Amino acid sequence: MFPIRDDQPRFSTPYVNYFIIALNVLIYVFFEIPVQMQGGRHFEALIFQFGFVPEHLTGALAGALHYSISASLLTIFTSMFLHGDLFHIIGNLWFLWIFGDNIEDYLGHFSYLIFYLLCGIAAALTFIAINPSSIVPTIGASGAIAGIMGAYILLYPRARVQTLVVLIVFITFWWLPAWVFLGYWFLIQFVATSVEAGAAAHHQTGGVAFAAHVGGFVAGLLMIKLFPKRTPTYRYGSW
Repeated sequence: MFPIRDDQPRFSTPYVNYFIIALNVLIYVFFEIPVQMQGGRHFEALIFQFGFVPEHLTGALAGALHYSISASLLTIFTSMFLHGDLFHIIGNLWFLWIFGDNIEDYLGHFSYLIFYLLCGIAAALTFIAINPSSIVPTIGASGAIAGIMGAYILLYPRARVQTLVVLIVFITFWWLPAWVFLGYWFLIQFVATSVEAGAAAHHQTGGVAFAAHVGGFVAGLLMIKLFPKRTPTYRYGSW
């Protein structure tokens, strides 16, 4: 299932959501693509430098001299703005486009930015809790965006999401309640996390960091009510 749009209205312009989307696109186009064009080894070096590697942080906390705590923590932020390929960034930013504007509308611009970053941090910490020795760098905005989706399901469970559904050889569009669409998405991530944990136990690494999705979603679900709702502004007309 893939979301097309939602019917939850908003009453303000989501400037921060637009900024986050634009920043991700600019980094991908003007920073990542030129490195990719230099060859796979250059791009791999980029990902290892700016992606979040759990072993680097756990090693630094354990006192390993060749790892830096500050540098490892910094990569939690830099990794949120890197993507592996075109499909990765389009998929992530499309979900952010659909669900992020309503959360910014609820929180206000600055609070939304803080909320987004905290969800990304929670996603990274969840992943490191399950895969503390992983040497595979994680990149992408999906952990933070999962937090936005967690907030959305709590605030707007009855909003409807137009969803592209593939039934064997047929393609159709359904309007689903947000709690159904997002609940199904979370269930898939949760089940995949169990598989991911089993693969990590057998030293199989790589792929999608489902644990980060789960951690981000739960963080957004829990944190959204801790943030004050923005003070509504009204525009008055004259007769």
